[in-house]
Amino acid sequence: MQRAAGPARGLALVMGASRGLGLLIARELLDRGHDVVITARGESDLDAAARRLSGRGRQVHARVCDVRDREAVTALVEDVEGTLAPIDVLISVAGIIEVGPAESMTADTYDDAIDTMTRGPIHAALAVLPGMRSRGRGRIGTVTSIGGMVSPPHLLPYATAKFGAVGFSDGLAAALSGTGVTATTVVPGLMRTGSHQRARFSGDAAAEYSWFAPAASLPLLSMDADRAARRIVAAVLAGRPMVVLTPLAWVGIRVRGLAPATTTRVMGWAGRVLPGQPRRGGRHAVEGRDAASAVGNVVRRLTTLGDKAARRNNEVSEVRVREPVPE
Repeated sequence: MQRAAGPARGLALVMGASRGLGLLIARELLDRGHDVVITARGESDLDAAARRLSGRGRQVHARVCDVRDREAVTALVEDVEGTLAPIDVLISVAGIIEVGPAESMTADTYDDAIDTMTRGPIHAALAVLPGMRSRGRGRIGTVTSIGGMVSPPHLLPYATAKFGAVGFSDGLAAALSGTGVTATTVVPGLMRTGSHQRARFSGDAAAEYSWFAPAASLPLLSMDADRAARRIVAAVLAGRPMVVLTPLAWVGIRVRGLAPATTTRVMGWAGRVLPGQPRRGGRHAVEGRDAASAVGNVVRRLTTLGDKAARRNNEVSEVRVREPVPE
């Protein structure tokens, strides 16, 4: 529910807020009384996000910025703090999802994942920390994943990058103890953000989409993204060291802690039932909204809630979500 406008509660910077979870986190911060700076790589998606966030009683500032570029992130923070206000809250959300067998992933795939989801949060945190430390206050949140605690099959670059993000954020929380600045490690499970539409699928793209998209859309497997955003913002503002969002994520973390070798074997068995690498090709990644054109009506029906979330959360426009075709 949108809150009434009042005195600003400080400026928040959300890295990766043009769509999906980042967009919802920005909206939640606005509703809690913060002015917000949103960033993303793509100007058109960012402009659309700013329009969706307008009219909530607080100021929204859109800035194009690539989290992979350390100098660009540093320049952004300097510009924001020099022209707007000190940054009181930073939440790093920017991420990319690559789905497919390990043999379909290239070195560039790993580089992109690590640059975005490990180095990106590091760049942002290091840029805001001097100011936060000098003021003796600040909140930093890094959205990681259960994939950064338990490495799932067919998501190896993603998991590699998220493991790095968990290590950085968790260590940062300890390093900042007693400074007045806090770092929160956010560990979501699957969420219905509509991210399957913008994820990239390699190997047998249609087959990979056919298991991932329903998993990211069905209520028993995925969490409502609006609820997730509320819990994330509440945890970051409260300065909690870690927040785990779903029961399945908690189970995964605890099982991994008690029986790491067994967990790895189970992930291996799960990987065997997922689609294999085609004999020819399959290394070219296809976006989910394009892979969806090759799946049947059953998969389309299973992703109904996820597709609706995609349209709400700026993941894809109405015209890109195709209607079921006769079988």
